[in-house]
Amino acid sequence: MVNTQGIEARAGRWTAAMRSAAAAEEVAVEQVRAALAAGTAVLPANPAHAALRPAVVGRAFRTKVNANLGRSTERSSLGEEQAKLQVALAAGADCIMDLSVGENLADLRQTLLAQCPLPFGTVPVYEALSRAGGAIERLSPDLLLEVIREQAAQGVDFMTLHAGLRREHLPLALRRLLGIVSRGGAILAQWMQRYERENPLYERWDEVLEICAQHDVTVSLGDGLRPGCLADASDAAQFAELDTLGELVRRCRARGVQVMVEGPGHVPFDQIRLNVEREQTVCDGAPFYVLGPLVTDVAAGYDHIACAIGGAAAAFYGAALLCYVTPAEHLGLPGAEDVRQGVVACRIAAHAADVARGLPGARDRDDAMSQARRAFDWERQFALALDGAQARARYEAARCAAPGDPDHCSMCGREFCALRATEQLRRAAP
Repeated sequence: MVNTQGIEARAGRWTAAMRSAAAAEEVAVEQVRAALAAGTAVLPANPAHAALRPAVVGRAFRTKVNANLGRSTERSSLGEEQAKLQVALAAGADCIMDLSVGENLADLRQTLLAQCPLPFGTVPVYEALSRAGGAIERLSPDLLLEVIREQAAQGVDFMTLHAGLRREHLPLALRRLLGIVSRGGAILAQWMQRYERENPLYERWDEVLEICAQHDVTVSLGDGLRPGCLADASDAAQFAELDTLGELVRRCRARGVQVMVEGPGHVPFDQIRLNVEREQTVCDGAPFYVLGPLVTDVAAGYDHIACAIGGAAAAFYGAALLCYVTPAEHLGLPGAEDVRQGVVACRIAAHAADVARGLPGARDRDDAMSQARRAFDWERQFALALDGAQARARYEAARCAAPGDPDHCSMCGREFCALRATEQLRRAAP
C-alpha cells in the first residue's frame, strides 16, 4: 500500500514544485497531489537542486522525454557535456540524466546540476565503480551507499537503482543471445558472481530508502535485465526481474518514497502493449519509464527512429516517460547533434501518443499548425513546429519564390499548390 501519510507529510515541502508542475500541465494542483499520493505519478524535486523547474511524470499528464548525457572513459569533456546539456534544453527535453563514468564525477555533476533547470538523474553504481578504479573486487556495498548519499546531498532528483536484479536471475540472463546489456546491471551481476552474494542494493534497500526519504530523491527502479535485442524480449529473465521490481515499488511506497519503474529495451512492436500492461499490473500503476522501446535491431544510425516508433506505442499504452535514443546508439558516444535529433524524435513520439489518447489540449498545437498552413503563415509554422529551427532551415534552403510571394513552397510550386487551389474553390463556391 502507498504510505499516503508519508507522502502528504512531505508534500508541504513540494508545494511550490507542485504548483509549478500543475501550471505547466494546466491542471489543478490537487490533481497533481492526488496522483503523487496514489503513487501513479512522481515529482522528482530534490530541495538541494536550486532553480529547478519541476516536471510531474505520470499517466494523467503529458508524456515526458528524458535525454541522457555523460562522458565515457575515452571521449568527451566537461565542456562538451555542457554543450550537450544546452542542446537538450533547447530541443525541449523534460528530464536530464548524467551517465558519466571516469574521474572527478562529483565536480562534473555539480556543474551540470547548476546549469540544469530540469529534473536531474544519475546511476550511482557508475560512480561507485569509477571510484573503485573500474575493479569489481574493489567495489563494496558501503562505497555504493556512500555514493548514493553524496549524490542525494548534492541535489540529484532521481536515481536509477538496479535493485531488482537478483543473484537467482543470472542463469536466466546468461541463456540469452545478448545476455545483460544494461551497464549497471552488468556491474552488479559481476559483483554477485565474484562474491557469491546477493545484490547489495536489494540487501540494503531499507538504507537506500532512508537516504532517498531524507533528500526527497525519487527512485527509478532500473531494469538491469532489459532485453538488448528482439530475440531476448519478454523472456523469463526480464519478467523475473519485473516481479522483484513490483516488490520494491511496494517497499518504496510503504516508506513514503516516490518511485517509477524502468522498462525495455528492444521489443517487437506487437509485444509493446503486453510489456506496458504487465508492468502496470505487477508494479501497481507506478509510472513506467521506457528506453525506446526499439522495435528493430537493424536500424543502426537511425535508432532514434526505431525508438520513436516504439515510444509512441508505449506511451499510448501507458508509459509516462520516454528515454530518448540517439542516432549514435550502439555505435558510439553521442555528440551534440545526436542529442538534438534524439530529443526531437522522442518528443514527436510523446506528442503523437498524447494526441492519440485524447489528452486535453494535446491537439491544440496541431490544429494551430493547420490554421497557419492554410494561411501560408510561415513564421507561425516555424514557431509551432517541434523543431522550428530545422523547419525554417529546410524551407529557406528549398525556397524558389521571392520573399514577397510566400503563398506556396517549392514542393508543388505556385501553379500546382493544392492549398491555393482549395482557397480558390472556396471563393468561387456559391
